Amino acid sequence: MKGIRRLAQELDISIGTVSRALNGKPDVNEQTRQRVLEAAAAMGYMPNQAGRALRKGSTGVVGFMMQSGSQITGQGDVFFMSVFDGVQTVCARHQLDLVVLLCSSEEDPDAYLQRVVARGFADALIISATKRHDHRIEFLAKRKIPFIALGRSLTDVGHPWLDLDFEGMAQTGVDRLVARGHSRIGVFAPNDDTNLGYVFIDSYRDALQRHGIAFDPDLIFRTYPNDRGGHEMGERIAAMPAGRRPTGFILTNEMLTVGLYRGLYDCGIRPGADFAVIGRHSTHAQYLNPKLTCFYLSLRDLGIQLAESLLATMPAYAEQYPLGVVRKVLPLELIEGDSDGPAPR
Repeated sequence: MKGIRRLAQELDISIGTVSRALNGKPDVNEQTRQRVLEAAAAMGYMPNQAGRALRKGSTGVVGFMMQSGSQITGQGDVFFMSVFDGVQTVCARHQLDLVVLLCSSEEDPDAYLQRVVARGFADALIISATKRHDHRIEFLAKRKIPFIALGRSLTDVGHPWLDLDFEGMAQTGVDRLVARGHSRIGVFAPNDDTNLGYVFIDSYRDALQRHGIAFDPDLIFRTYPNDRGGHEMGERIAAMPAGRRPTGFILTNEMLTVGLYRGLYDCGIRPGADFAVIGRHSTHAQYLNPKLTCFYLSLRDLGIQLAESLLATMPAYAEQYPLGVVRKVLPLELIEGDSDGPAPR
């Protein structure tokens, strides 16, 4: 308390106001908060985090659980870093810290989450890569731990979630390729039971049926969502008999596109000329030649929405974020490029 008392004396304000300003309480105006933070920084004052956690019954930490490993992210992640930036932007408003919880691809996500919760170092959690039936959702709900899911699931406890519009990607992608004369349209699906694969494939089948095109299970390519997986898909496509291979392709994962381009080129198939590709926008994909036709979503804005929707479920922040329980599918913007040319004769 000595540090807070000294700060209060220096600024000629009450100890309570200094404490609330340091803890990000909403009843302190922004000008006063900045005065307190600047004075604390000048004096080198750092609050005792362990003591604060005991007094408040909280840690000031938000955990973001994601899976890691070469099979998941390949040579590097291009999705989550921008999402993290958005989440941290919101956390910083309230002096909360974002901690990334990396679950190895070789470990059971359920067991990993149970261990994290048992250690009790996060007040709230964001989970990703939701499964068709996801035990983590039921576990967190029973423990009454605030959380939000990045992705839908058939496991539903009335929890908040945000998800990308994979149905819209399938419908728009199929419509666009059919309009260019393609009838054999391949798609990517995850190897595991990640729910987005089911959502996307169901919508893909509906779109084909709407156009009177028979569904062919051989045109669903399952692989790991990384650049190596994309390259292997390109080789598998090239190895198919000419009359059986797809002439166009829709990707839901941004990491696959670079690998697919290279795999096709290595096999003498030119994207955009011999083979149509529609993918997801990424910092890497924007340098591809031909320019990729792709679906775009601001990942930083996604992170901001995730964090605000999470705080809306926490009593300490619900008044500032009166959003209720957010359950929302986020639309993506189609950016036209040159990669989805007409079907070859």
